[in-house]
Amino acid sequence: MKASILAIGGSNSRNSINKILASYAANLIEKADLRLADLNDFELPLYSSDIEKASGIPENAVKFLELIKAADGIVLSLAEHNGAFSVAFKNIFDWMSRIDKNVWQNKPMLLMATSPGSRGGANVLRTTKELLPYFGANIVADFSLPSFYENFSQDGLKNKVLNDSLNQKITLLQEAIAAKHEILT
Repeated sequence: MKASILAIGGSNSRNSINKILASYAANLIEKADLRLADLNDFELPLYSSDIEKASGIPENAVKFLELIKAADGIVLSLAEHNGAFSVAFKNIFDWMSRIDKNVWQNKPMLLMATSPGSRGGANVLRTTKELLPYFGANIVADFSLPSFYENFSQDGLKNKVLNDSLNQKITLLQEAIAAKHEILT
């Protein structure tokens, strides 16, 4: 049986390097069906309790949460904006948490970040590792790719140490997904 993997780039940039990294990493997972979720395809009003009272939960928030529920595993790579995640990611996360506080559904997750700079989104990675478990994230591994444009190519990661590290993280995710399936079957 193939695992269903949801890859998310936590940015609304059309040319998001985090979307590229999430897609690349998810494609390394063996025997998997990949779904790449682009935040631009799930446009939402900025979360407001007033909007929620007047109009309810927007359909795009429901649809995104359904993608999470349907996945066996998640690859999430977050853009870092001023040390935190992007407004686009925070907004869809806020809307989904109004539907179900267990947003991430305890699905095995590889949490990543990258940036053009040498810290590779270290701040957003640290903050998110602390926050997401309160919302049902089962973070089995994390990975930071510094200096995206120097270290990434369509053929893979140029730096052997980083490449080996990412492959180890992918293996951890695959093992967590397989273990969860054994428990469920």
